[in-house]
Amino acid sequence: MRGTRTGTGAFLAAAVAACGLAFAPSAAAVAPGAATVNADCGSWGGGDATLTATQSGTSATVTIHTSAVTAPLAIGKDSLVSQLTLVKAGGGTTVFKGTKNPAMATGNALEVGPLSGTVASGDSLEAFGGTLKVTAFGFITITCTATGPQSPGPFVFD
Repeated sequence: MRGTRTGTGAFLAAAVAACGLAFAPSAAAVAPGAATVNADCGSWGGGDATLTATQSGTSATVTIHTSAVTAPLAIGKDSLVSQLTLVKAGGGTTVFKGTKNPAMATGNALEVGPLSGTVASGDSLEAFGGTLKVTAFGFITITCTATGPQSPGPFVFD
């Protein structure tokens, strides 16, 4: 009797584990995971910026890091309001928004994100033609535009 109970328990544990795997969300991927773009930020400067994208289902994030644009003043953690507009292949745009950023001392490289947005399977998104707007202290706004296509290419979401 004792062996039957152990066998039944093991069977139930295996069945529950299999159901958990069957209903677990599938991991989504975006390719490439990172891209570089040359940006013009007006009087704030310009140069190369790295965009890093991640995806989980229809939710996606983009983090931006650029050493070409620096913090004009010391900036507290999660105090910037940022909006990144990416251009969709075939028309339209997708907007990523957020207030996430690390603390930055005056002169530190600007970094914002992760900024959150919604994507559909097959979306191909490009920084060229879009904008990044970052507002600090409620009145300093930095607007950046890409001067050419991102490399190695647009973000394509699963």
